[in-house]
Amino acid sequence: MFRRALRPASSALKAARASPAPALRAYATHGVTRDPMTGELTGLPNIDVSKLVVSKTETPKLVPPSETLRFGHTFSDHMLSINWNSGSGWKAPVIGPYAPLVLDPSAVIFHYAPTLFEGMKAYRDAEGRVRLFRPDMNMARMNRSAARAALPTFNGDALISLIRQLVLLDQHWIPSAPGHSLYIRPTLIGTQTALGVGPSTDALLFVICSPVGPYYKNGFKPVSLLATSDKVRAWPGGTGGYKLGSNYVQGVAPQIEAAKLGYDQNLWLFGEDHQLTEVGTMNLFVVIENADGTPELITPPLGDMILPGVTRDSILSLARDPVLELKERLPSNLKVSERQITMPELAALAEKGKLLECFGAGTAAIVSPVERIGFESKDIAVPVGSDGLGDVARAMMETIVGIQLGKIDHPWSIVC
Repeated sequence: MFRRALRPASSALKAARASPAPALRAYATHGVTRDPMTGELTGLPNIDVSKLVVSKTETPKLVPPSETLRFGHTFSDHMLSINWNSGSGWKAPVIGPYAPLVLDPSAVIFHYAPTLFEGMKAYRDAEGRVRLFRPDMNMARMNRSAARAALPTFNGDALISLIRQLVLLDQHWIPSAPGHSLYIRPTLIGTQTALGVGPSTDALLFVICSPVGPYYKNGFKPVSLLATSDKVRAWPGGTGGYKLGSNYVQGVAPQIEAAKLGYDQNLWLFGEDHQLTEVGTMNLFVVIENADGTPELITPPLGDMILPGVTRDSILSLARDPVLELKERLPSNLKVSERQITMPELAALAEKGKLLECFGAGTAAIVSPVERIGFESKDIAVPVGSDGLGDVARAMMETIVGIQLGKIDHPWSIVC
């Protein structure tokens, strides 16, 4: 296997760690304040791994056959829970049986939506070891989202340690079939039992796990997109760049509308010039051929409207500094850009035969190829290969999977 030295943290990870947290109201009780630069509450206990309490289930469930799995419908035996209070900080973490939450009807989560989550996976490699993929990126983004939602931040390394213990406890839930994994969903919600808009004085961080199969069970099926400009997913100064639950529900009705018109998902446009932003709930990539013949991989730049996706950052990092297995599969003169591109530009490129491929990127599918985009009552065809993938998407997909499974030795893959 090809070995690489541990590279410096990626630009997106540095930004997530270094970016000042949004300005937030400080708590006025118990002498507790929130640091205006980090967003962390001062003088309170952080997550303490040494205080972990493990209570194993006495009624373990049967692990279903891999071929019956539906994404996000089956859950493992155990979950991690950590309560927080503005006066006493993080409580002792508990790994216990998967069970319903008990919340008061007045809990702020039901009224003002202080909720955020992450999506990550655990994989089993050829030697039977369990691996995580770039969990530090998920923790940095989760803390950034927490600060934006006025929820408590935490020690990311501590939560990674606890997630590893949870995954190892339920590792028999990781399917052995190719393309399968254990989806991990860390979630943080405000639980204060009082009506009124403000920082929640209580919160719950919990982690659940779900065995999942490949996103495309029968091979890659390219999707069709409806370029949507009458509704927006995100806007400048908003929360589109954070993984908050409220960002997702607003996209459901537009997706239903797109489906009625024969499209699989929305391609979110913004502004009078119809800037491309994201596709469905995924980051967007396009590959074009410039006038001088140079191929260019383009994704919209990070900001208030673009989520700093882990897969997005992985694709950009690999394109700029490819591992040996990838280098020979990418054009030697590939230009990699984080820049704005508009729908009229994309349509003009397609008409000239200069639009080479388009795909979404995210944890669930890694890449999701696009074959057709509806824009102003016309369909724009996007080239795909015989297997449904473009050359760049295919190379990135296979390289990232190789890293996730430990077939390509890389510091992004962490053994539990």
